[in-house]
Amino acid sequence: MIRIQDVKIKLNNDLTYQESSLYKKCSKLLRINSSDIKDLKILKRSIDARKKPDLFYNYQVALCVNNEDRILKRIKSNRISKYKEVIYNEPKLKDSINKDIYIIGAGPAGLFCGLILAKAGLNPVIVERGSKVEKRRDDVLSFWKTNRLNPDSNVQFGEGGAGTFSDGKLNTQVKDKFGRIKYVLESFVRNGANPEILYDAKPHIGTDILMKVVSNMRKEIIQLGGRFLFDTKLEEINYRFNKIDSIRLSGSGQGIYNCDYICLAIGHSARDTFKMLYESNVYMTGKQFAVGLRIEHLQDEINKVQYGFNYKKEYRDIQPSPYKVTANLDNGRGVFSFCMCPGGYVINASSEKEMLAINGMSDYARDSINSNSAIIVTVGEKDFDIEDPMAAIEFQQELERKAYRIGNGNIPIQLYKDYKDNIKTEKLGKVIPTNICRTNFANLRELFSDEINNSLIQGIEDFGNKIKGFNCDDALLSGVESRTSSPVRINRNNEMMCNIDNVFPCGEGAGYAGGIMSAAMDGMKVAEAMISKINRDL
Repeated sequence: MIRIQDVKIKLNNDLTYQESSLYKKCSKLLRINSSDIKDLKILKRSIDARKKPDLFYNYQVALCVNNEDRILKRIKSNRISKYKEVIYNEPKLKDSINKDIYIIGAGPAGLFCGLILAKAGLNPVIVERGSKVEKRRDDVLSFWKTNRLNPDSNVQFGEGGAGTFSDGKLNTQVKDKFGRIKYVLESFVRNGANPEILYDAKPHIGTDILMKVVSNMRKEIIQLGGRFLFDTKLEEINYRFNKIDSIRLSGSGQGIYNCDYICLAIGHSARDTFKMLYESNVYMTGKQFAVGLRIEHLQDEINKVQYGFNYKKEYRDIQPSPYKVTANLDNGRGVFSFCMCPGGYVINASSEKEMLAINGMSDYARDSINSNSAIIVTVGEKDFDIEDPMAAIEFQQELERKAYRIGNGNIPIQLYKDYKDNIKTEKLGKVIPTNICRTNFANLRELFSDEINNSLIQGIEDFGNKIKGFNCDDALLSGVESRTSSPVRINRNNEMMCNIDNVFPCGEGAGYAGGIMSAAMDGMKVAEAMISKINRDL
């Protein structure tokens, strides 16, 4: 096949026009007839707004054509090259085996670890402290309405993991030469996601669709021989001669179970499990992460800056625009946007009583009037003893206790102008919070040290130079954004095991991923390592 990059087509809502234009443009670039193109596959598509108000789709495509080698020899261009599709090779067992294999956590890391193990015929048991996604959805909606928290079934805990109640973004910076990214995306599509995620440069599923995808993945794993224990929590690991021997579970599946291999895909908020593992002499340290606030703007104003002021007239069905901004400050801290949710909502993402954490969420349509993103500051050795994992966790918890207090149990909100002036907000401006969760006016300066507050202000002012109006007085802040990533890292060796044999830390909670895609890929890598170890042990 032949790959062509940077194929620009003027943005148009007519899909037939897009397809015919691609064939014409590609045939012209290759100096062949359109009829010589036997197949055309879109590898990537992004929106190019550099010449706004004229907007373009920028495509990368793969073509199956007649006389491919002759064409490549004749055409000399950096945009045109030979293309070979990378296919992920699922790991295999050398022989059938009956072993007790447990995966702790049913987030993306745990689900994809389970999928690979089940396809290899290993019948893993996936243990999830939270509920099935259908019940979990009801628990979360009830919490947002009543403020009555279920500590084990909420935005952080339950089938699908913390990313289920987010935007479902699938972009990743991870370099992949083994085909894992494509495998993950194809698995999502097979289970109900829109096929556009296979080629969109900034793909997302959306919370409403992601819940269906997660449910279908569970059914696929069960059909392959896997098993799930929901509302069941890992309480204890037991090992003999430095090798996992058994685990103790509480809840619906309570009991002591023999265990030959275990994957710890526990998620970034399993603070009690981190403590249990630490006290069980599993090696771990604190690590750098980031904290801050959510900022909301009118999505229409973000679109105007990104797409041009006449975008509605010209491109009525265009997706709400995302953005990404970063700044490096003189004090050595970085400030950056994180988990940007176009057309989204700010939600209460708490998992512990009398503590409050927030997150951003979008449905597939991204049809809220507001955009939001976390504006966060790196924290580490300046702020807590980074060698002590419990100190890193306590730093998070103290921020969440303050947020709960200043918001009287609801999400504390403040106008950006009032945040700069260090006064409690009394009246909203043009940005009205979406009504998914309860809010209260507060002074968010009470959450952080002066250095972190000043860093956030410097960052937002800098972003105002990059996106006009970003630092407007009426921009709405809320807090606290504290669960950006795991505060700890569970050490693992080249075989992906921790200091206890056959115990495999995995995913975002263990400190080796930073989102749905990287967590899913780490789950696959751990499954590969487990199968390799099982083959050696045969």
